[in-house]
Amino acid sequence: MAGNGEASWCFSQIKGALDDDVTDADIISCVEFNHDGELLATGDKGGRVVIFQRDPASKSANPRRGEYNVYSTFQSHEPEFDYLKSLEIEEKINKIRWLHQKNPVHFLLSTNDKTVKLWKVSERDKSFEGYNTKEENGLIRDPQNVTALRVPSVKQVPLMVEASPRRTFANAHTYHINSISVNSDQETFLSADDLRINLWHLEVVNQSYNIVDIKPTNMEELTEVITAAEFHPTECNVFVYSSSKGTIRLCDMRSAALCDRHSKQFEEPENPTNRSFFSEIISSISDVKLSNSGRYMISRDYLSIKVWDLHMETKPIETYPVHEYLRAKLCSLYENDCIFDKFECCWNGKDSSIMTGSYNNFFRVFDRNSKKDVTLEASRDIIKPKTVLKPRKVCTGGKRKKDEISVDCLDFNKKILHTAWHPEENIIAVAATNNLFIFQDKF
Repeated sequence: MAGNGEASWCFSQIKGALDDDVTDADIISCVEFNHDGELLATGDKGGRVVIFQRDPASKSANPRRGEYNVYSTFQSHEPEFDYLKSLEIEEKINKIRWLHQKNPVHFLLSTNDKTVKLWKVSERDKSFEGYNTKEENGLIRDPQNVTALRVPSVKQVPLMVEASPRRTFANAHTYHINSISVNSDQETFLSADDLRINLWHLEVVNQSYNIVDIKPTNMEELTEVITAAEFHPTECNVFVYSSSKGTIRLCDMRSAALCDRHSKQFEEPENPTNRSFFSEIISSISDVKLSNSGRYMISRDYLSIKVWDLHMETKPIETYPVHEYLRAKLCSLYENDCIFDKFECCWNGKDSSIMTGSYNNFFRVFDRNSKKDVTLEASRDIIKPKTVLKPRKVCTGGKRKKDEISVDCLDFNKKILHTAWHPEENIIAVAATNNLFIFQDKF
């Protein structure tokens, strides 16, 4: 750590093929650390989940290193076809959420547009042989041939990691699922689509409870959609959801079974001087995350990231511009559909820093204590271990300094939408197209 409490970041690892010919299926669509940071899961557009495990040697090294190895890879979702609606359902993994670990087995939820699945990830390094009623190949033995009693024995075998589907939560969403969130009770979870939020019990697959429904009677009166939803980290009755209108609503499930009437609404009135044709689009919130303490939350809109105090609804307590230099380019960003990109955001373990992505494979880290921020780049040019990341600067006009990049030279096809921060250490994972970059504290 640097003396003022800020981290100085350096490159640790890159995962994924380094060739430029990227297939659509390999593009990473979500990144998630588990609760102790020992495992890191990514989902991609091809419906696969890849789990990385922290290298034990990197933890005991001095200084500690953040290095991960592939632990398990499995196909979570397959492409489907809805014959009633003549609709293709993509296999792309929209979100992954880990459950708290209670025993050596890990559980995670993964979802595509329509179906949430609960996966069990377990290790097996022993096998049993010498059964009385069946042969070694699994065939049942003829009881006539069983002449002696055998005592089955345990044999050590090479470690196998198995991912098996335990539950499938389907047929509850008419629209595309954008969020799943596990409750602090570790028994229920929510799934949210554009107009509804459903509450599920992890043991019950054939029914869910609709807790929010903003669908108007007449769809022509539709003015907003739900963009993200998340449970409170400690209070199991509280959850928040954000909308395309730039509002965040906090609901309490104790007040009513159907939470159509929110307990609190967080919204910042728009500055009239910034009013433009694109105001409504850029005010849409693409992600909302409650802090680990449960006192604050961050929301990401197109141009900024805001920190809210749950005790104050009128305005955010902190606002950080992410890429203000794009305000002048909104017209071309609208034409190439970039203005609809859904950037995510995340907290560090101590709630003292936040991170979110931008274009040109840039990502931004904001230190809430020192109010300093830095722009870093997930670039293949730096993929030598321990390479310290140099802060990047974007120049908006006038003379460009040597280290700066002009706003006109930014590559809008390279975007960091998904990031994750280790819950206890300064290790971050950044998804850049088909590559996963892992950065850590400077050695």
